[in-house]
Amino acid sequence: MNIYKLCFFLLLFYALSVSVSAQTTSTNAGEMSKLNFLVGQWRGEGWILMGRNERRTFRQNEMVQSKVDGTVLMIDGLGKGIKAGETAESVIHNAFAVISYNKDAKTFRWQAFRGDGTSFDVQPTITDKTIVWGFTDARAGEIRFTIKINEKGQWFEIGEMSRDTGKTWLKFFEMTLDKASS
Repeated sequence: MNIYKLCFFLLLFYALSVSVSAQTTSTNAGEMSKLNFLVGQWRGEGWILMGRNERRTFRQNEMVQSKVDGTVLMIDGLGKGIKAGETAESVIHNAFAVISYNKDAKTFRWQAFRGDGTSFDVQPTITDKTIVWGFTDARAGEIRFTIKINEKGQWFEIGEMSRDTGKTWLKFFEMTLDKASS
């Protein structure tokens, strides 16, 4: 093979790989754009049930950023409050999540990490300004979280658990956040 043919094939290979890469990024970014409503800095308050009906309130900050040319969404949340019997503020809720889209499987992926060291890798359900994701916990049963933008434009999220495989649900978490910046 002469040098001209080799250069031609190398250039052709390069052009095809760039084209495929652009199509993948475009597809993933297009699907991920469904989540652009969350991008920004959010602040508000919430509560969580801990132990035997001990309700703890907290102030929450959520930073949501679009990364890697719009193909990944990063959610970083931190909630602080005063625990029962204490006077100093401490962390009540601490979580980090990465959402991506798999074009081959045509599914979203939600990877969540909590301050206690646990993590989850699940397929969320994404609809118009709503995200639902969940997992099974050996102690609590089925757990699901629903994030939606309410009629006031606020981030409204609830956490629920079911010990009877989804027949009845008990709310154990709620927060309402206002968008501070985009």
